[in-house]
Amino acid sequence: MRGSVLKRGKNSWRLQIYTGKDSAGKLQRHVETVRGRKCDAGKRLRELLTSLDKGIYAPPVKLTVADLLNQWLEGYVKNNCAIRTQESYQSTVDCHLAPGLGHIQLNLLRFPEIEAYYSKVGAKLSAKSVLYHHRLLKQALKYGVRKGYLGSNPCDLVDPPKPRKKPMRTLTPEEVGTLLDVAADNQFYPVIYTALNSGLRQAELLGLRWRDINLELCSISVCQVLYKRGGPYAFKEPKTQHSKRRVSMTNKLRDYLSEYKGERESLCLHSGRFLKPDDLVFANTEGGPIDPSVLSHNFARIAKRAGLKDVRFHDLRHTFASLMLLCGAKSKIVSEALGHSSVAFTLDTYGHIIPGMDSEAMGLLDKVMPPGKNTNSTPTF
Repeated sequence: MRGSVLKRGKNSWRLQIYTGKDSAGKLQRHVETVRGRKCDAGKRLRELLTSLDKGIYAPPVKLTVADLLNQWLEGYVKNNCAIRTQESYQSTVDCHLAPGLGHIQLNLLRFPEIEAYYSKVGAKLSAKSVLYHHRLLKQALKYGVRKGYLGSNPCDLVDPPKPRKKPMRTLTPEEVGTLLDVAADNQFYPVIYTALNSGLRQAELLGLRWRDINLELCSISVCQVLYKRGGPYAFKEPKTQHSKRRVSMTNKLRDYLSEYKGERESLCLHSGRFLKPDDLVFANTEGGPIDPSVLSHNFARIAKRAGLKDVRFHDLRHTFASLMLLCGAKSKIVSEALGHSSVAFTLDTYGHIIPGMDSEAMGLLDKVMPPGKNTNSTPTF
């Protein structure tokens, strides 16, 4: 007999399966206790025997889910993920996953416990947040499978919630004009104007140096980003190769930055120094980095004064993309300017806000397709 179920007490069952022989020829067994009905114990026994037949059975290791999560954070995430990703994962584990699932012994984690956790946190968090928890947990358990702690990933049996896609907030040309008029006398006008005309992310803008601005070639090179999250400022390379890019400027942006550079040079000379190629394009009064949170909060106040409700600094990037597409720019050009990984992602993100794109495409197809011919013949089937 390959396995058995024995009653231990009220709603308690002892499972036993034979997993093979060790190097000395001694018979090896796996024993575990299941609480619930006899049919639950029988189901668990079948799972174990199936994993054994498929060759994916992993000997039980006395680790909890919290142990695995911490091991994954230290062994994989810290060595393979960006700092912001590390901090986000650590926060999610510490605040949610560890308190909710961490006490469960790893080899006893089943999809019902995961589904119950999603239901519980879903009462307080958005579906998007719960989906983020699911993806994180699934990655950690996948790591556990690779390490031999688990025979299979229980997250594969769970259907996470599907968040609703929020409507994107972009500005019309008229709203752009209003925003810039209100921001005209603000110290953050230069970075706001550049964001609208380039589509660069906030971290990319705050990491720009004057050596990255080529006024002769009318281009901006994105080579570093500014990072700050609860600690000191840090400059690092863009997260992906697509983000590390060269962006063409409009003539108006080039002219504006040329004039702005002249103003910065005058300020530097007034302070007894010269503007250097490695100086930040957008800096505070002392020439140091601008705090991202300070920029975001000030922009929110400017947008509110302009009568633009719920507009974030990041929406300037969305506005750049939508206006480029509305002006007839090729989707590939917009995708490359934004630093997206693919044109498909760009169209999936912004395609729905472009009225008439489908009819325009049909019009182009209509020009190249020949007209149909009616032969008046009787169809035969």
